[in-house]
Amino acid sequence: MSAVETTAAAVEMEHVESHLHPEPTFALEAHPAPTGREEIWRFTPLKRLRGLLEDVVADAHLEQKLELPEGVTLTQISLDEANALGGTAPFDRLGALAAKNAGTAHLLDIAAEAELSSPVWVHLHGTSVDDIVSGRVVVRVGNHAKAVVLVEHTGSTTYNGFTTVLVGDGAQLDLVHVNDWADDAVHAEQINARVGRDATLRQFEFTLGGDLVRTSTNVDYAGPGGSAELFGLYFADAGQHFEHRLFVDHNAPKTKSHVVYKGALQGQKAHTVWIGNVLIRKVAEGIETYEENRNLVLTEGCQADSVPNLEIETGEIDGAGHASAVGRFDDEQLFYLRSRGVSEAEARKLVVRGFFDDLIRKVEVPELAEKLSAQVEEELQRHVLAELD
Repeated sequence: MSAVETTAAAVEMEHVESHLHPEPTFALEAHPAPTGREEIWRFTPLKRLRGLLEDVVADAHLEQKLELPEGVTLTQISLDEANALGGTAPFDRLGALAAKNAGTAHLLDIAAEAELSSPVWVHLHGTSVDDIVSGRVVVRVGNHAKAVVLVEHTGSTTYNGFTTVLVGDGAQLDLVHVNDWADDAVHAEQINARVGRDATLRQFEFTLGGDLVRTSTNVDYAGPGGSAELFGLYFADAGQHFEHRLFVDHNAPKTKSHVVYKGALQGQKAHTVWIGNVLIRKVAEGIETYEENRNLVLTEGCQADSVPNLEIETGEIDGAGHASAVGRFDDEQLFYLRSRGVSEAEARKLVVRGFFDDLIRKVEVPELAEKLSAQVEEELQRHVLAELD
């Protein structure tokens, strides 16, 4: 038996379950309708999900535009075929409903050993909030391939998605999600990623629009040596609810994870939620993990909830830690800039730009990085900062 098979067998025998995460399954009956008191639902305004928790099959779809470089195919497959490809089953009712009611699934396949000359670009656009849209996607990256996949969301919709990401042994994937919805959109999505032996996943999530956005990213490992870096940026305005949930399951030895999410809030009843859970199983010796969340509150009337968690089953690890902060502008930074003739409005903009800049620069697609910087600038023109100009 190989080392990977031995590790997988050990995990299967343990049946170690996170105290903070439900058992994954496609069975909808195992995910009853929430009351709002459950740990994974207590921050979510359930009424604003606009029927996404109901078992409704609809024929509506998002409009789709694609740019597929050589070495990439996109095919339609059945839901059963999608489930059989592997990956972790849904952790909650939203994921189970999306997997059940999507009708068909899309398989985005990147050939083994391919090194893409340009990014895969998927643009999904909503045209109405009246119909529920369910989506089921599998992103499969072959062994030793190297790729960048960009998924951009725009328009108005009521959308629930379940995405499986399979990163083959030795492969490298940058997966970028941009949630730039119209102000009336509702978007729920679960992204379950499995990272192969000595493979690398870098996921970026940029949430800049929508009425309610609730995403859940869950990572585990198919063998030793895998690495996952999860980066996020969100900017909530008045009345918006942005919720990002992360779960990293270190189920193999010598694996790594690094989570950094940063958010800014402005306007009455802007609400952001960040939940970071890491489970280190007994088999996961020699792992390294760190999770960080920083929130910048720009005006009165906002609320940022930040909850990091670590569950450790073994002491034989190389490092584990977390950091979380919610705060206002740094008065010293503002004073420094104001003392050099910079207006208050411009000083605040410079501080926020600097707060986000390191995350934006990690995206190795120049045109996307420029676009994201421009979108952050547009956010900074709104509400109180606009009034200060």
